[in-house]
Amino acid sequence: MILRNTIMLVDSHCHLDLATRGGDPTTLVEDAGRAGVEYLMSVATDLSSARNAIRYAHEFDGVFATVGVHPNAKLALEPTVEEIVELAGNDKVLAIGETGLDTYRNKGETEADLAANLAVQKTRFRRHIQAARRIGKPLVIHCRDAREDTLRILEEEGATEAGGIMHCFVEDWDTARRVLDLNFHLSFSGIVTYKNAAIVKESARKAPLERILVETDSPYLTPVPHRGKPNRPAYVYHVAAYIAELRGMDVDTFSQATTENFFRLFNARLC
Repeated sequence: MILRNTIMLVDSHCHLDLATRGGDPTTLVEDAGRAGVEYLMSVATDLSSARNAIRYAHEFDGVFATVGVHPNAKLALEPTVEEIVELAGNDKVLAIGETGLDTYRNKGETEADLAANLAVQKTRFRRHIQAARRIGKPLVIHCRDAREDTLRILEEEGATEAGGIMHCFVEDWDTARRVLDLNFHLSFSGIVTYKNAAIVKESARKAPLERILVETDSPYLTPVPHRGKPNRPAYVYHVAAYIAELRGMDVDTFSQATTENFFRLFNARLC
């Protein structure tokens, strides 16, 4: 059982449409509220899921949405900058993403196929950054096995102007400093609770408190003590409690800081 903490929490990255397989997310939202997780950002993986996220954000108090296409999404037609901007103009949309680069899932492809896939990802990534700058909303960045290319494109496209989150941050402290220098926050997931996540723990300890967010990435990356079960937004409390302990902080103080960070970064209104 998760006991409600005295300070509200935000799950800065979850996938309500994936967690419910297109069904009613009411139970997930209500369970999160009982755990003190009163605000959720339902993150899009393509334009269809973005529309679902926007619908959920209008149906449920405390739910916000993003608009974007995941780097691994397979599309027949790539969205234009204009299409991303138009959908992201909804007042419940706080960010553009998730977007970025991911070569992990392409292992085993031929060199030519890998190069072609990465070229598509890079073009898609650049369009999202351009959309974020045009509409004036922050980015939600996905980066897996593509650190140098991701950071280079963020610099080349002027992503510092938009800022945002490096979601599910799993890199070392040197990389964390580079991300922070680009005007991005670090969002930590349940991975930080895993025994073999030493470099993630170091980054979570050293990062400036005012630049940290917490997330579940549910239904993935379930934190200890629920690892092995589908993840839920309610479980973000365990991520916050674990990092607070790493930093020698009271969990309520840490939770309040990450909540304030979220609303400051996204200029969001309490609802």
